[in-house]
Amino acid sequence: AGEVASRIVVAAVRASAEGDPAPDASVLVGAVRRANRQVREAAEENPAYDGMGSTATVLRIDEAAGTAYYAHVGDSRLYLLRGGALRQVSRDHSYVEELVAQGKLSEDEAQHHPRKNLLMRAVGVDEELEVDGDAFPIEAGDRFLLATDGLTNMVEDDELRDLLAGAIAGAADRMVERAIAAGGRDNITAIAVAYVPS
Repeated sequence: AGEVASRIVVAAVRASAEGDPAPDASVLVGAVRRANRQVREAAEENPAYDGMGSTATVLRIDEAAGTAYYAHVGDSRLYLLRGGALRQVSRDHSYVEELVAQGKLSEDEAQHHPRKNLLMRAVGVDEELEVDGDAFPIEAGDRFLLATDGLTNMVEDDELRDLLAGAIAGAADRMVERAIAAGGRDNITAIAVAYVPS
């Protein structure tokens, strides 16, 4: 019932954003934690939902403050494309990423590790959820990609960079099409955003 859990996450984040005129990273983190409680409550009320969970990657761009705020848990990702360089902003909360952090695996080995999808954190799994949240300055021309692992496991970062650097209209669609052409072994979600100051 991951689709149920993800809808709960979206609703909780939307409600927090609508209830705060200028939500920062702490508000976004709080929204994801609230979603965690709601997902767990829904699972307790309906046995068919037992064990459901979701990843969450949330981005808010505050043009007036010149700042991007984000909250993140799981292995969906937030990328920033700036000056032709694509950088992963979020950190995967996976078993394999822990091995990379400990120096036991290289990035290349991690990309094809058989336990790559084993999550250490996800919305709805544990009663207390640790959610990453932070902020960073934005610049004219920045581009952002929010994507599930159904995309990032199928399309290499170099190709994502090239697709994100092209015409922003339809960029996410082109990424999804590329992931499907590469085998499309999982649900694929992509959101591409270009920051153009008003």
